[in-house]
Amino acid sequence: MKSYLLAAALIAGTATSVLAAPQKYLLDASHSQVVFAYNHLGFSTTTGMFSGFEGEIMFDQEDPAASTVAVSMPVLSMFTGWEQREAHFFSADFFGAKEGDLITFVSTGIEVTGDNTAKITGDLSMNGVTKPVVLDAKLNQMGDHPMAGKPWAGFDATTTIVRSEFNLGMFAPYVGDEVEVRISVEAMKADANDS
Repeated sequence: MKSYLLAAALIAGTATSVLAAPQKYLLDASHSQVVFAYNHLGFSTTTGMFSGFEGEIMFDQEDPAASTVAVSMPVLSMFTGWEQREAHFFSADFFGAKEGDLITFVSTGIEVTGDNTAKITGDLSMNGVTKPVVLDAKLNQMGDHPMAGKPWAGFDATTTIVRSEFNLGMFAPYVGDEVEVRISVEAMKADANDS
């Protein structure tokens, strides 16, 4: 009887640890983007966006503070709606961008601030510079995707970066040095064979 109870306890303990383990979610590039906005000479707020995300979220539902985020996006995915502006941003005045250049974010810590909110601290690498930034993040929803038929998660986040800290400071302060960033991502639970 004792050996039966011990085996049952071990099985229950193993099942609990499996359930509590962080789950991998892969970003859905078709529904993930970064929108940025800055003041243009006091006359307007100019916007643009990046897409083409790759990355993963290791989401620990039992202990969200133990979760991690690692994402990247190609610099050349930037879209502003004005081809000449993009060409200038890709030039040596700003990014000096070439094929394969990435912007990356890797989390270093998460502070849970509410039932579905957190501050995610991480290293933002852009234009050859790495600086810490803090994202104010919100979990929008978790559940089964009605079309994909698998677990899905959606997050929004905001932050403000100072572009001159990333060697992107041309025309500052006349063109705003502070850039407001809004992030919205969807992520799908990884299949067992997604390593």
